[in-house]
Amino acid sequence: MYHYLLKLIKFGIIYIFAEIKIRMSVREFLTSRVFFKHLAIAIGIIVVFVFLMIQWLSYTTNHGQEIPVPNLAKMSVEKAGEKLEELDLEYVVLDTVDFRPEFPPYSIVQQDPLPNVGVKQDRKIYIKVNAGTYSTVTLPDLIQKTYRQAVPTLQNIGLEEGKKTYRPYLAKDVVLEMWQNGKKLKAGDKVMKASKIDLVLGDGKEGFDQSELDSVSGGNNDREPAAGEE
Repeated sequence: MYHYLLKLIKFGIIYIFAEIKIRMSVREFLTSRVFFKHLAIAIGIIVVFVFLMIQWLSYTTNHGQEIPVPNLAKMSVEKAGEKLEELDLEYVVLDTVDFRPEFPPYSIVQQDPLPNVGVKQDRKIYIKVNAGTYSTVTLPDLIQKTYRQAVPTLQNIGLEEGKKTYRPYLAKDVVLEMWQNGKKLKAGDKVMKASKIDLVLGDGKEGFDQSELDSVSGGNNDREPAAGEE
Protein backbone atom coordinates (compact mmCIF):
# COMPACT_ATOMS: atom_id res chain seq x y z
CA MET A 1 0.00 0.00 0.00
CA TYR A 2 2.80 2.39 0.86
CA HIS A 3 4.48 1.88 -2.53
CA TYR A 4 1.14 2.27 -4.31
CA LEU A 5 0.56 5.68 -2.73
CA LEU A 6 4.04 6.85 -3.67
CA LYS A 7 3.37 5.87 -7.28
CA LEU A 8 0.11 7.83 -7.13
CA ILE A 9 1.89 10.99 -5.97
CA LYS A 10 4.59 10.55 -8.60
CA PHE A 11 1.95 10.17 -11.30
CA GLY A 12 0.20 13.34 -10.12
CA ILE A 13 3.41 15.38 -10.26
CA ILE A 14 4.25 14.07 -13.73
CA TYR A 15 0.76 14.91 -14.84
CA ILE A 16 1.05 18.50 -13.61
CA PHE A 17 4.35 19.13 -15.35
CA ALA A 18 3.05 17.54 -18.51
CA GLU A 19 0.23 20.06 -18.46
CA ILE A 20 2.76 22.87 -18.03
CA LYS A 21 4.83 21.77 -20.99
CA ILE A 22 1.87 21.24 -23.26
CA ARG A 23 -0.17 24.37 -22.57
CA MET A 24 2.17 27.21 -21.62
CA SER A 25 5.48 28.44 -20.28
CA VAL A 26 6.35 28.19 -16.58
CA ARG A 27 5.79 31.91 -16.00
CA GLU A 28 2.44 31.86 -17.66
CA PHE A 29 1.52 28.72 -15.78
CA LEU A 30 2.33 30.20 -12.33
CA THR A 31 -0.05 33.08 -12.93
CA SER A 32 -2.84 31.08 -14.44
CA ARG A 33 -5.92 29.39 -13.07
CA VAL A 34 -4.49 26.12 -14.29
CA PHE A 35 -1.61 26.45 -11.79
CA PHE A 36 -3.94 26.86 -8.82
CA LYS A 37 -6.07 24.02 -10.08
CA HIS A 38 -3.15 21.66 -10.22
CA LEU A 39 -1.75 22.96 -6.94
CA ALA A 40 -5.04 22.05 -5.29
CA ILE A 41 -4.86 18.61 -6.91
CA ALA A 42 -1.31 18.10 -5.60
CA ILE A 43 -2.27 19.18 -2.08
CA GLY A 44 -5.29 16.90 -2.21
CA ILE A 45 -3.12 13.96 -3.23
CA ILE A 46 -0.70 14.65 -0.36
CA VAL A 47 -3.55 14.95 2.17
CA VAL A 48 -5.07 11.70 0.97
CA PHE A 49 -1.65 10.04 1.11
CA VAL A 50 -1.02 11.17 4.70
CA PHE A 51 -4.52 10.12 5.78
CA LEU A 52 -4.19 6.69 4.23
CA MET A 53 -0.73 6.22 5.74
CA ILE A 54 -2.07 7.03 9.22
CA GLN A 55 -4.90 4.54 8.74
CA TRP A 56 -2.49 1.88 7.49
CA LEU A 57 -0.10 2.36 10.43
CA SER A 58 -3.00 2.33 12.86
CA TYR A 59 -4.21 -0.96 11.42
CA THR A 60 -0.83 -2.70 11.30
CA THR A 61 0.24 -1.63 14.83
CA ASN A 62 -3.20 -1.93 16.48
CA HIS A 63 -2.89 1.70 17.51
CA GLY A 64 -5.01 2.44 20.57
CA GLN A 65 -5.83 -1.24 21.09
CA GLU A 66 -4.03 -2.52 24.18
CA ILE A 67 -4.68 -5.69 26.14
CA PRO A 68 -4.50 -5.49 29.95
CA VAL A 69 -2.19 -8.21 31.27
CA PRO A 70 -4.07 -10.59 33.61
CA ASN A 71 -2.85 -11.40 37.10
CA LEU A 72 -1.15 -14.81 36.80
CA ALA A 73 -0.05 -15.12 40.45
CA LYS A 74 -0.62 -18.59 41.96
CA MET A 75 -1.81 -20.00 38.61
CA SER A 76 -0.29 -23.15 37.18
CA VAL A 77 1.71 -22.69 33.99
CA GLU A 78 -0.93 -24.65 32.03
CA LYS A 79 -3.83 -22.52 33.27
CA ALA A 80 -1.88 -19.30 32.69
CA GLY A 81 -1.06 -20.43 29.14
CA GLU A 82 -4.75 -20.98 28.39
CA LYS A 83 -5.66 -17.58 29.83
CA LEU A 84 -3.01 -15.78 27.79
CA GLU A 85 -3.93 -17.64 24.62
CA GLU A 86 -7.51 -16.38 24.93
CA LEU A 87 -6.12 -12.81 24.92
CA ASP A 88 -3.72 -13.43 22.01
CA LEU A 89 -0.71 -13.22 24.33
CA GLU A 90 2.21 -15.60 24.82
CA TYR A 91 4.35 -16.63 27.81
CA VAL A 92 7.99 -17.52 28.39
CA VAL A 93 9.17 -19.33 31.55
CA LEU A 94 12.35 -17.60 32.72
CA ASP A 95 13.29 -19.59 35.81
CA THR A 96 12.20 -21.69 38.78
CA VAL A 97 12.65 -19.81 42.05
CA ASP A 98 13.31 -21.19 45.54
CA PHE A 99 10.17 -22.60 47.15
CA ARG A 100 7.89 -19.98 48.67
CA PRO A 101 5.25 -21.46 50.99
CA GLU A 102 2.71 -18.69 50.29
CA PHE A 103 2.44 -19.93 46.68
CA PRO A 104 1.26 -23.39 45.54
CA PRO A 105 4.02 -25.68 44.22
CA TYR A 106 4.85 -25.06 40.55
CA SER A 107 2.64 -21.97 40.42
CA ILE A 108 3.60 -18.56 39.04
CA VAL A 109 5.22 -16.21 41.55
CA GLN A 110 6.45 -13.38 39.29
CA GLN A 111 5.47 -11.93 35.93
CA ASP A 112 6.68 -9.19 33.61
CA PRO A 113 4.83 -7.05 32.56
CA LEU A 114 2.87 -6.68 35.80
CA PRO A 115 -0.91 -7.22 36.00
CA ASN A 116 -3.16 -4.62 34.31
CA VAL A 117 -0.33 -3.17 32.20
CA GLY A 118 -1.54 -2.55 28.64
CA VAL A 119 0.33 -4.48 25.94
CA LYS A 120 -0.03 -5.20 22.23
CA GLN A 121 -1.32 -8.41 20.69
CA ASP A 122 1.20 -11.32 20.64
CA ARG A 123 3.27 -9.73 23.42
CA LYS A 124 5.36 -12.22 25.43
CA ILE A 125 4.73 -12.37 29.19
CA TYR A 126 7.80 -13.52 31.14
CA ILE A 127 7.07 -15.63 34.23
CA LYS A 128 8.93 -17.29 37.11
CA VAL A 129 7.62 -20.48 38.67
CA ASN A 130 7.67 -21.67 42.27
CA ALA A 131 9.65 -24.81 43.06
CA GLY A 132 7.77 -27.93 44.11
CA THR A 133 9.29 -28.04 47.59
CA TYR A 134 12.19 -26.73 49.61
CA SER A 135 15.64 -27.65 48.39
CA THR A 136 18.22 -29.22 50.68
CA VAL A 137 21.26 -27.50 52.11
CA THR A 138 24.41 -28.83 53.75
CA LEU A 139 24.57 -28.29 57.49
CA PRO A 140 27.70 -26.32 58.43
CA ASP A 141 29.97 -27.22 61.32
CA LEU A 142 28.73 -25.20 64.30
CA ILE A 143 30.30 -27.27 67.06
CA GLN A 144 32.40 -25.11 69.42
CA LYS A 145 31.14 -21.94 67.75
CA THR A 146 29.37 -19.33 69.84
CA TYR A 147 25.64 -18.87 69.71
CA ARG A 148 26.13 -15.43 68.09
CA GLN A 149 28.20 -17.02 65.33
CA ALA A 150 25.94 -20.04 64.85
CA VAL A 151 22.59 -18.27 64.30
CA PRO A 152 23.73 -15.96 61.43
CA THR A 153 25.51 -18.93 59.83
CA LEU A 154 22.25 -20.88 59.81
CA GLN A 155 20.25 -17.94 58.49
CA ASN A 156 22.72 -17.27 55.67
CA ILE A 157 22.03 -20.70 54.14
CA GLY A 158 18.26 -20.51 54.64
CA LEU A 159 17.88 -22.36 57.95
CA GLU A 160 16.20 -21.16 61.13
CA GLU A 161 17.06 -21.31 64.79
CA GLY A 162 15.06 -23.88 66.72
CA LYS A 163 14.94 -24.60 70.45
CA LYS A 164 17.83 -23.79 72.76
CA THR A 165 18.79 -26.09 75.58
CA TYR A 166 21.71 -25.84 78.00
CA ARG A 167 24.07 -28.38 79.49
CA PRO A 168 26.85 -27.98 81.99
CA TYR A 169 29.95 -26.77 80.19
CA LEU A 170 32.74 -24.39 81.02
CA ALA A 171 32.17 -22.03 78.06
CA LYS A 172 28.82 -20.23 78.02
CA ASP A 173 26.70 -20.21 74.81
CA VAL A 174 29.08 -22.48 72.90
CA VAL A 175 27.37 -24.98 70.59
CA LEU A 176 27.77 -28.54 71.83
CA GLU A 177 25.23 -30.39 69.66
CA MET A 178 22.79 -29.86 66.77
CA TRP A 179 19.41 -31.61 66.64
CA GLN A 180 16.34 -31.77 64.38
CA ASN A 181 13.10 -33.63 65.11
CA GLY A 182 14.78 -35.75 67.78
CA LYS A 183 17.71 -36.68 65.54
CA LYS A 184 21.25 -35.62 66.36
CA LEU A 185 22.95 -33.96 63.40
CA LYS A 186 26.55 -33.51 62.35
CA ALA A 187 28.30 -31.18 59.96
CA GLY A 188 27.71 -32.19 56.33
CA ASP A 189 24.21 -33.62 56.87
CA LYS A 190 21.56 -32.60 54.32
CA VAL A 191 18.53 -30.79 55.74
CA MET A 192 15.57 -29.09 54.12
CA LYS A 193 15.90 -25.37 53.57
CA ALA A 194 13.82 -23.22 55.96
CA SER A 195 13.81 -26.00 58.57
CA LYS A 196 14.67 -25.34 62.24
CA ILE A 197 17.86 -26.55 63.90
CA ASP A 198 17.82 -27.07 67.66
CA LEU A 199 21.01 -26.10 69.47
CA VAL A 200 22.48 -27.51 72.66
CA LEU A 201 24.62 -24.84 74.32
CA GLY A 202 27.04 -24.70 77.22
CA ASP A 203 25.68 -23.02 80.36
CA GLY A 204 29.01 -21.49 81.43
CA LYS A 205 29.18 -23.26 84.79
CA GLU A 206 32.58 -24.37 86.02
CA GLY A 207 31.49 -27.78 87.15
CA PHE A 208 30.77 -29.94 84.12
CA ASP A 209 30.70 -33.56 83.18
CA GLN A 210 33.96 -34.71 81.60
CA SER A 211 31.98 -37.00 79.28
CA GLU A 212 30.32 -33.94 77.76
CA LEU A 213 33.73 -32.48 76.93
CA ASP A 214 34.84 -35.79 75.45
CA SER A 215 31.69 -36.01 73.29
CA VAL A 216 32.41 -32.56 71.85
CA SER A 217 36.18 -32.92 71.42
CA GLY A 218 35.94 -36.48 70.10
CA GLY A 219 37.07 -38.14 73.32
CA ASN A 220 40.57 -39.06 74.47
CA ASN A 221 40.82 -42.69 75.43
CA ASP A 222 44.60 -42.50 75.77
CA ARG A 223 44.70 -39.95 78.61
CA GLU A 224 46.50 -40.99 81.81
CA PRO A 225 44.24 -41.61 84.82
CA ALA A 226 44.15 -38.78 87.32
CA ALA A 227 45.28 -39.25 90.89
CA GLY A 228 42.92 -41.58 92.68
CA GLU A 229 41.67 -43.15 89.43
CA GLU A 230 42.42 -46.72 88.49
